[in-house]
Amino acid sequence: MVRPPLGRSLIPGPARLGMVDSSAANRLSLLGWGSQEDVDLLWALSRAPDPDLALLALGRLKDALGAEWQEFDREVRDDTGLRARVFGLLGASTALGDHLIARPELWRHLRGKSIPLPTDDELTTRMLAAVDAVPATVEEIPEGQSKIFKAGIDGPKAIIALRNEYRDQLMILAAVDLAATVQDEPVLPYTAVVRHLSALADAALTGALSVAVATVFPAGPCPVRLAIIAMGKCGARELNYVSDVDVIFVAEPADGAATRLASETMRIGSAAFFEVDAALRPEGKAGALVRTLESHIAYYKRWAHTWEFQALLKARPMSGDMALGQQYIDALNPMVWVTSERDDFVEGVRKMRRRVESLIPADIRDRELKLGAGGLRDVEFAVQLLQMVHGRADDSLHVLSTVEALTALAAGGYVGREDAANLTASYEFLRLLEHRLQIQRMQRTHTLPSLDDDEALRWLARAAHVRPDGTTDAKGVLIAEIKRNIARVRRIHTKLFYRPLLESVSRLETEAIRLTEDAAIRQLSALGYTSPRNALSHLRALSGGLSRRDRIQALLLPTLLDWLSETPNPDAGLLAYRRMSDELTDKEWFLRTLRDEGAAARRLMKILGSSAYIPDLLIRAPDVLRLFADGATGPRLVEPCPEDVAKGLLASSARYATPERSIAAARSLRRAELARVASADVLGMLDVPQVCEALSSVWVAVLESALKAAIQSSVEDRGEPAPARIAVIGMGRLGGAELGYGSDADVLFVCTPESGADETTAVKWSTGIAEMVRKQLGAPSVDPPLEVDTNLRPEGRSGPMVRTLAAYDAYYAQWAQPWEVQALLRAHQVAGDPELGIDFLHMADKSRYPQGGMSEKSVREIRRIKARVDSERLPRGADPATHTKLGRGGLSDVEWTVQLLQLRYAHEVTSMRNTSTLKSLDAIAAEGVLSESDTALLRDAWVTATKARNALVLARGKPSDQLPGTGPVLTTVAYIAGWDGDPGGFIEHYRRTTRRARGVVERVFGSNQ
Repeated sequence: MVRPPLGRSLIPGPARLGMVDSSAANRLSLLGWGSQEDVDLLWALSRAPDPDLALLALGRLKDALGAEWQEFDREVRDDTGLRARVFGLLGASTALGDHLIARPELWRHLRGKSIPLPTDDELTTRMLAAVDAVPATVEEIPEGQSKIFKAGIDGPKAIIALRNEYRDQLMILAAVDLAATVQDEPVLPYTAVVRHLSALADAALTGALSVAVATVFPAGPCPVRLAIIAMGKCGARELNYVSDVDVIFVAEPADGAATRLASETMRIGSAAFFEVDAALRPEGKAGALVRTLESHIAYYKRWAHTWEFQALLKARPMSGDMALGQQYIDALNPMVWVTSERDDFVEGVRKMRRRVESLIPADIRDRELKLGAGGLRDVEFAVQLLQMVHGRADDSLHVLSTVEALTALAAGGYVGREDAANLTASYEFLRLLEHRLQIQRMQRTHTLPSLDDDEALRWLARAAHVRPDGTTDAKGVLIAEIKRNIARVRRIHTKLFYRPLLESVSRLETEAIRLTEDAAIRQLSALGYTSPRNALSHLRALSGGLSRRDRIQALLLPTLLDWLSETPNPDAGLLAYRRMSDELTDKEWFLRTLRDEGAAARRLMKILGSSAYIPDLLIRAPDVLRLFADGATGPRLVEPCPEDVAKGLLASSARYATPERSIAAARSLRRAELARVASADVLGMLDVPQVCEALSSVWVAVLESALKAAIQSSVEDRGEPAPARIAVIGMGRLGGAELGYGSDADVLFVCTPESGADETTAVKWSTGIAEMVRKQLGAPSVDPPLEVDTNLRPEGRSGPMVRTLAAYDAYYAQWAQPWEVQALLRAHQVAGDPELGIDFLHMADKSRYPQGGMSEKSVREIRRIKARVDSERLPRGADPATHTKLGRGGLSDVEWTVQLLQLRYAHEVTSMRNTSTLKSLDAIAAEGVLSESDTALLRDAWVTATKARNALVLARGKPSDQLPGTGPVLTTVAYIAGWDGDPGGFIEHYRRTTRRARGVVERVFGSNQ
């Protein structure tokens, strides 16, 4: 009898039930759910993660049950537990819903007020029963230690039976897990879910092994002892719903039969349950699938990497010969706890961390639950590192799961109890989201829906039992909770290593358990500090007091130290930060800037931990630190332009009456500009041409200010006007506006007597001015040196310091050697009287761009000199493949090649008349003098060598041209040059780039074109 419909106000319609499917009303009618008696049923259905999906599946389930539907309908009305499990399952998982519909009798397993999940042994028994397995006879396995069985069936039939039983158990667990989203059912704890999933995986592989035994050894006993070692999440008993299961096989003997048995187990397991992955075995996929215990021990003693010991943290026997598996654990486990003493421990950990981050595709980085910043891997990585650091001295840390390890770390005082509790809560919340995403289609995923996918986010919120809070809907609450938990994980991640350290050195009263000094030293050592005792003393000095500054430092240091640990030299960085903090004690804005401007603090730590050149500059020019923050348009470090900086330097130095004070002012502004440019360089904000332009511009301004100050002082002392006009001609890299951090200023001084002045007097006076400029700028200083080099003048060191324009003209016309003409290619007016400077350049044009070009005789001489430079000027012991200046394909090679082409063709091709190497290369390519591919190779080599040469100065704090072959300096240079953590890749790139350029150089210098 069909019940008459009741009033709309009493029976909720599909829309009020959260259903959007237009056919929902019809589907409810087909189920017979539309009367007053069905209200509780309908409201329960509305709480399913996806009511439409659940309703659709219920219709299919009715068809599958046939006559049994009436019994199910009656039970689901009376049994709220059944109702919660079925509605929760069907509304959350299409895959498991399909499984229930395919095997509809399974609904009876979901009945009852509560369902006790099977024990580990019961799961194994059920899995073995599915394939009629019985204990297998294996010699030499102690009684009670064998999980090797022999199935009564094999082949596809066995795989189907195993798959069905596995999915049955998975479905039951998921139904219990999801029930609380629908009814007021007990929430299944995270630890219970992952432990049950791991136990199910153990039982599944035990079943797969039994089928493999029947397949490989159909007659007679099993002739090998085979142990399966669980690794990764399964080993830690914290497996996901959908995950690879990482295993290692140990066998006695490790022969062909054992290999076939292990291989067959993997094949069956992968076909029936989940991907069985043995890539964590020694030598990875290239190594033997099966090894003896002795072979495993030998490998880990001699060859294993740090990450392989980190993986062993999770190892446990899971199936097969459990006695042999335990022997494996007993033999290898002690090696895990001494890994942190290895020389490569820190670098190995860093490589693993970088590798994890590199695996995240850019388009999903912000939605990656597992690998993203603040994600699951952040928790697991930090916990495992702390276990390895302190576990050698504390056996209580020898636990498998992440949650158990956090509890143990808190109990031992290595992590604050509140931090451990918060981190555990966030970890379990993120794992819950991961589980719900995987349950939906039973596919492996760790990616959150995009923020504009409202439907997916609403489903995830309901599946994760996230409810509206009265002001925000479930989707909004979910997004807020995700952001809060990810931020909390990231914040605590930075504190895990450093907060206990700081509490141990602080004088503040605290209830936190303090690390012992030995534990603190171990922790600092594991974080990359090569002198952990010194680092500990710096921490005491920075945060061990009771002042407000000490309190601010204690708040800042966990994050600052975490950022420092990512740099090549955290020891030097921490020392530099301590010195900076001491020197800037009276600068209240310093710590406030670091506290309020996260970008500024991170940038500073990157610089302090990588450069020996910049910290001293920053300490003496602290206002540059204000530029580390972001402005309205981006980083403030790149806001000043070189022209404005030069004008400011000239204006500032002009305010002082004496040369000493004027040059001191110029030095001060140069110091600040060097600090700004070098900082922006290390941070990757300026490219090589921009760095060269800025450094050259400030050098020119300093020269100009020094020259003006010297002339003004001389005029005042003489009491009469200057007898001559003076110009400074930039040569070499100064003339080309391509200075590096370690470059001197190559110059020529030229003068011309004022009207009526005696030439001898004018030259003598001008020489005195030049000497004063050199002396004042070259005076000893704590700043990078200001060496003015005049050795490129006619006759070199034996020639006069200053000549008149007419004397220069006569010399170059009669006596100039080819190399002197070559040097004039980079002559450019940089300071002093501009008209005189321009006149000098016009005079130089007659020599450097002569009619008809340079003679063949002179070209041969240039080539001869170049060959001599190649064979004689390279310093003893230098590596010609990696010497940035004189090495093969280095700066000298590229510049000589450009200059040879200018000497031969610039008299006709006026665009090649340029003092800049890079701009000349552009002209050479545009005019077809060399192909674009050849000029591109030369450009790349010049930029690469200049970048490397500058990075050497920034890293070491002093000029150097030779790249080291290995070691910490190379690591730092590579880091500064943009090859974060990959010195091998950097040096290989350098060699390859310069080697290709050298080929072009040899063609140009060896050709007769």
